[in-house]
Amino acid sequence: MSSPLVILILSLLLGLQPVTTDLYLPALPALTESFGAVPAQAQLTLTAAVLAFGVSQLLWGPLSDRVGRRRVLLAGLAGYTLAAVGCVFAGSIEMLVLLRALQGACMGAGTVCARAIVRDLYAPEAGARAMSKGLSGLGVAACVSPPLGGLIAEFFGWRAAMFSLVLVGAAALYLIARHFEETLHERHPEALHPAVLARTAGQILGNGSFWAMALLSSATTGGLFCFLAASSFVFIEQYGFSMTAYGLVLLSVSTFYISGTLLCRYLVMHIGVKRAVVIGGVLSLSGGGLVAGLALAGISNAWAIIVPTWIYMLGHGIHQPCGQSGAIAPFPRTAGAASALAGFLMMVVAFASGRWVGAHMDGSTQPLIMGMSFWSVAVALVAWVLVQRAGPGPAR
Repeated sequence: MSSPLVILILSLLLGLQPVTTDLYLPALPALTESFGAVPAQAQLTLTAAVLAFGVSQLLWGPLSDRVGRRRVLLAGLAGYTLAAVGCVFAGSIEMLVLLRALQGACMGAGTVCARAIVRDLYAPEAGARAMSKGLSGLGVAACVSPPLGGLIAEFFGWRAAMFSLVLVGAAALYLIARHFEETLHERHPEALHPAVLARTAGQILGNGSFWAMALLSSATTGGLFCFLAASSFVFIEQYGFSMTAYGLVLLSVSTFYISGTLLCRYLVMHIGVKRAVVIGGVLSLSGGGLVAGLALAGISNAWAIIVPTWIYMLGHGIHQPCGQSGAIAPFPRTAGAASALAGFLMMVVAFASGRWVGAHMDGSTQPLIMGMSFWSVAVALVAWVLVQRAGPGPAR
């Protein structure tokens, strides 16, 4: 496969996650009203998908080490598309939550294989740059999804927004079936044996570099999901934004994320991964500190959340490529398993953040502000302490 094709495939596979979580966010209040549900129930359609997404990677990763990336991708994307069809016709909030969980589980195949493909094809330093390009594509998907979802939901309803995910899944399935060539050159027949799984997991979890980089990507994701879980209710119900206007807010946030991935590429090339994440930590802490400082000063308006989130997302764009590629860099022979464990940890943090926000929603901006502030401190500590001491480590 040519390098541009590889980056396109990475962008599409990684982009499935923000499309799946972000495209329908503007419709979340309308969906809640349609089913006569409460916000906490509706947020389960997000958090259940995220949790299933994380847990499923524990299976998809070792399975891809055993049978190859291509077979796992075809199975996962087919299941994703079928679950998306079910979401369109869901008759209750409970059924929608169940189908979204299935959709998230199948989506895990795409993300875990994308990270493993990077390790299959690139050395660690080049992998960080390739991952930053793929995550730039993810950022484009995150840019397009909210305003598009807002427009579709506003004019055609939330089920039409869900139908868009059917089209995305079918397009991804076609691209893999038609153009993807297997990147795993040495399969591991025993990858799913319990003893081998335990030994592999022990090696990965005993690696300090893995923990430093996986915690980096997980902590920055925690702050993002605090924003995603609360922002539709804050901007639409509290500040009176239309669904389309809220979609444009998410578009601006994603634009800063893309800028962060471009900045990451430049920093990694010129000063290396460790120094790059130090700068990212400054941005993350500045964003979280600013949103908390403005709230303490009594400044309560949409811009007091949007501007700090822009700054936070610049740091997020640096930490994700470095963290995701760095966590699997030491494990070229078990990249699928390392990708699975890193992805599982990231989504557990995302699920916990979303659930915490949902449980504390009180009609104010406080849950969003407190969550982002907490995770900005955590990101800075990981970037400035753990990564500098332990990661990224050498391949073995």
